[in-house]
Amino acid sequence: MAQSFNAAELIADDKKYVWHHLTQHKVYEKSDPIIFVKGEGMRVTDINGKQYLDAVSGGVWTVNLGYGNETLCKAVSDQIKELCYFANGYGNIPTIRFSKKLIEKMPGLNRVYLSNSGSEANEKAFKIVRQISQLKHGGKKYKIIYRNRDYHGTTITTLSACGQEERKMQYGPFTPGFVEFPACSVYRSPYPAGTTNLGEKFALELEKVVQAEDPDTVGAVILEPITAGGGVIVPPDGYFETITEICKKYGLLLIIDEVVCGLGRTGKWFGYQHFNVKPDIVTMAKGVAAGYAPISCTVTTEEVFQDFIADPSDREGYFRDISTFGGCTSGPAAGYANLCYMEEHNVLDNVVKMGEYLLGGLKELEKKYEIIGDVRGKGLFCGLELVKDRATREPVSEAVAGAVVAECMKQGVIIGKTSRSFREFNNTICLAPALITTTVELDEILKALDNAFKVVKA
Repeated sequence: MAQSFNAAELIADDKKYVWHHLTQHKVYEKSDPIIFVKGEGMRVTDINGKQYLDAVSGGVWTVNLGYGNETLCKAVSDQIKELCYFANGYGNIPTIRFSKKLIEKMPGLNRVYLSNSGSEANEKAFKIVRQISQLKHGGKKYKIIYRNRDYHGTTITTLSACGQEERKMQYGPFTPGFVEFPACSVYRSPYPAGTTNLGEKFALELEKVVQAEDPDTVGAVILEPITAGGGVIVPPDGYFETITEICKKYGLLLIIDEVVCGLGRTGKWFGYQHFNVKPDIVTMAKGVAAGYAPISCTVTTEEVFQDFIADPSDREGYFRDISTFGGCTSGPAAGYANLCYMEEHNVLDNVVKMGEYLLGGLKELEKKYEIIGDVRGKGLFCGLELVKDRATREPVSEAVAGAVVAECMKQGVIIGKTSRSFREFNNTICLAPALITTTVELDEILKALDNAFKVVKA
């Protein structure tokens, strides 16, 4: 049933009452916010009736199965009628079923801890590392190493592990014990052209930092399998194998942040499964329930879980953590339905096939336009790094990347970009269409980009 509303009144109320994410509201003195009122398949409609093709799955890579999926809608509706919530210190059927099915997709891992956002999932991982430091290492192995250009959340502590300087501005002082090591961008490699074993060389930068910090003080390293908001950076061959060796050598827990890549975005259930790596902790959020309910997970090996098993009289031996909305049953109900739907409709196969099609189309655009310095990605997660000069690889300004986004928006296609994350490298266009996409939608996206690059100059 269609909603009845007064568009002008709602726009005025939005301006008066709503504080939007990542927005300088000064712009609304001369313009109106875009307000979406309906979604169907891969298209959304704004309050004025204009329809857009969504090439970023809800703006932040979340609505992986598109809008109006009846299977997921029914799963959430049925569950909240049956039991909407109870604190997760107790059990419930959807959490049990979801956890079992999720673990079936993650060989080597065994325990699922629920919360409600990616930031929270990573906070749990950090707390696990810190508590194990106290339980097993006398408090010594507390430091956590993170990678430049990676992003792990918006809380003060997850920002402490953020490799994007503009996101951290004005929010310090940060939680101590977090240390950065270099990114693994092949396109912007600091090594001479023709250098072999780039993956190994990038990974050995981690060892340098561990040694400089004193291995006895370092407890873990956290990495995105593919750097997402930092520019869609796919690690080179050999990278994760060497990372794994370093973790074993120094007794580090390996945390993989799958908040963006998790649940099919790259063509496998998880991004890390493209690489020869066995994590100790995996975090996830966005695609877990495809945007139909809030849920995040911190998944661990049985070995990590067993570090918290002690006599019940030990007041310090268990994981003393809680997430209020980790008790909402709608999240795991939607997560379970999401997994089942993806299996039944061979969604991963579609991601692989459509991902190859999209990447091929972007490579053709690269041949046409000098502003495109690099095309990269995996599955339905692709990036185009824009440059002023291909020889020097000097990045375009953020305004230029923004102009490409705006030109596509005029055509009714929503794309993304690295946005106010770095001082100079906000120059990557990001594409993450729903995993159910067809060549029809991908051709529309490619056409919009083609038209935009005809207009926008470096």
